[in-house]
Amino acid sequence: MSKIRHFHSINFILWLSFLIFAAFIIMFTWVFQTTLLRVFLSKQISDDLNSFGKLAYERLHIELPVQENMADIERCVETLQNNDRAATVYLFSADAKKLYPVADANEVYAFSTSEEENGTVLSSEQIDFLRAKEKYQPEILSDPKISAGLPLLLDNSRFCYIAYFGETAAAETADGTDGAYLFIEYSTELVDTAMGTMRVQLVLISIIVIFLALIVSVLLSMKLTKPITRITRAAKRMAEGDFSVNFKGEYSYDEMEQLAETLDYAKEEIGKSDQLQKEVLANVTHDLKTPLTMIKAYASMIQEISGNDPVKRAKHTQVIIEESDRLTSLVNDILNLSKIRSGMDSLKISNFNLSEFIHEVLERFSYLTETQGYTITRDVEDDLFTEADAEKIEQVIYNLVGNAVNYTGEDKKIAVGLKRTDKGLRFTVSDTGRGIPEEEIKTIWDRYYRSSETHKRPIRGTGLGLSIVKTILLKHGFEFGVESEVGKGSTFYVIFPDK
Repeated sequence: MSKIRHFHSINFILWLSFLIFAAFIIMFTWVFQTTLLRVFLSKQISDDLNSFGKLAYERLHIELPVQENMADIERCVETLQNNDRAATVYLFSADAKKLYPVADANEVYAFSTSEEENGTVLSSEQIDFLRAKEKYQPEILSDPKISAGLPLLLDNSRFCYIAYFGETAAAETADGTDGAYLFIEYSTELVDTAMGTMRVQLVLISIIVIFLALIVSVLLSMKLTKPITRITRAAKRMAEGDFSVNFKGEYSYDEMEQLAETLDYAKEEIGKSDQLQKEVLANVTHDLKTPLTMIKAYASMIQEISGNDPVKRAKHTQVIIEESDRLTSLVNDILNLSKIRSGMDSLKISNFNLSEFIHEVLERFSYLTETQGYTITRDVEDDLFTEADAEKIEQVIYNLVGNAVNYTGEDKKIAVGLKRTDKGLRFTVSDTGRGIPEEEIKTIWDRYYRSSETHKRPIRGTGLGLSIVKTILLKHGFEFGVESEVGKGSTFYVIFPDK
């Protein structure tokens, strides 16, 4: 059971392709903005915060302890925050007491990781500090005097930086303290706002891109399919037998121009083939009708006139026999040509003496030299062997010589040659006729080809000779052709393999 094939127009394919491409670009952009861009920004914020934190640590470390240099610390922090408005600087003791900025009098502090415990309330920055300290603490366990800072991610959109100043930094700030900490909150509000704006813009861009993809695909498909539609209409007219159509036109891309030229060439060749078929039908009809008419006419003459006259009866029956032979020859040539072209007649390759073979075939034309004044010269090298189907090659040689007999000049001279060359054994048949115009060289091998001269019945043959020659030699794969000059005759040649 054959599969059902579904065909879609170029318009639909282009529209769908553009739409898929636009959707892919939009999806890629969304993935980049929602995932990759967030990763890049987080990395950039972390690097910037790390640089800012180190700078703050270096400057504030000089101003400690806090209670002795509060004014200097305020000036230093103000300068730092002027450089980066997103950063807020704090100084905390280990128990989350805010050392800077100074806490309000009514604020109560306790070491707690919960927002409310025993009625004690912690501010949001204290809670953030304790969370950051919990993550940072393992870094200083090995050495309580280390001062390494660490940028941290508090949640999906908030960053902080924490660094330890050491035990002596807050010695005078509170009883039992074990040091001071630098804590910097870094706001990403502007980044989040920008990301939100980008999402809105991306939605608008997505709508615009899809709309443009639809418009461009429609315009482009119209531009691409317009010449195709024109060529299709012309091809349909040609299929209906109208060979006056013209495929050429002004096309915007090279492929359509080449297609139009190819179709114009095909139109010309099909037109020639159509004309040739009509000529073949006319010629075959003529060649069949003439001998049948002659046979009927002479049979009637025997019946009505010469039936009792032995001499006339013999003459009339001889005409009937000759016309019957001509009719048989025509039918056989048509059948042979059909068999060879259909591949039913396979080749029987053998090695044989081509020189002797040519002489044998030429002997069959001796009656022309004896009775009609033809001169057939031979220039055939002896003992040249080849490999081919001898029976088919006999047809080739006989038909080429017969063609030369039909079209040689008034001197009735024909030259046959066979020479060994670098390419192989070159067999030639030359005549002294009018020659073949260059534009007709390619068509002389067609069935029932005739030049612009009035068609004449061959002395021997059916008008299919050169077509049979071409078919046989193509089947063998041998090189062949014709060299001709108008007014000086023609030379047909075949290159046989030298064996």
